[in-house]
Amino acid sequence: MKFENIKYRSNKIQEDYCRYIVKLGFFASVRALKYHLNFLFPKINFKDKSVLDIGGGVGIYSFYAGCMGAKKVICLEPELAGSSKGLRDIFNTIKSELGSRNVYFIPKTFQEYEGEDVFDIVILYDSINHLNEVACTKLKESKIAEEHYINIFRKLYKITRVGSKVIICDCSDKNFFNLIGSKNVFAPSIEWGKHQSPQLWAKLLGDCGFKKEKIKWSSPNRWGTIGNRLMGNRFISYFTTSHFCLLMKRI
Repeated sequence: MKFENIKYRSNKIQEDYCRYIVKLGFFASVRALKYHLNFLFPKINFKDKSVLDIGGGVGIYSFYAGCMGAKKVICLEPELAGSSKGLRDIFNTIKSELGSRNVYFIPKTFQEYEGEDVFDIVILYDSINHLNEVACTKLKESKIAEEHYINIFRKLYKITRVGSKVIICDCSDKNFFNLIGSKNVFAPSIEWGKHQSPQLWAKLLGDCGFKKEKIKWSSPNRWGTIGNRLMGNRFISYFTTSHFCLLMKRI
């Protein structure tokens, strides 16, 4: 198959996937979702890869990885007071509609997970702070809290191989609204005490055998690439949501 045809097929698969997810109401438009996915995974090749999606919810990124050729995808979404049952039902509906036999839902935390798979790609979208919320709030001043996360990242090291990519997205606590002790007008639900900077996460992961490759700053999906060129930087993000995407590589 010619390269042009392979690229066309990949674009067609992405387009069809985005239309389905938008139809379900998870994103406002196909354009916004395509931009979002391309921002998160610009140079990530899912073909024949093993993927772990930690805190993956209904599996938006898990199913995307599966559609883009991943060999096996595991979506971890822990049960919390029965809350994941609804998520699992939606997950199973999507799985059935897409025919994604290579994507699996496991209702466990990362700490509870004991699978034997070794992963090429790990996704933590807005979930790294939830791995241990209590420890996350105390990371800057508590060695015990730091050790909790070190143990988590050591486990992550053991279940990945050399060259594996880890994609971490979250809000940084280094934000203007946090500085002035106010709710963020762009995202009032952000609890600043439960977040840390990408630099801190990169340092802790670096102590456990991972190397920082890049930190990117998010902008509203609806504004696309042009919007990100104007607003997707650390300075502007400081006055909005400080949402980042950190790419690490296992060495």
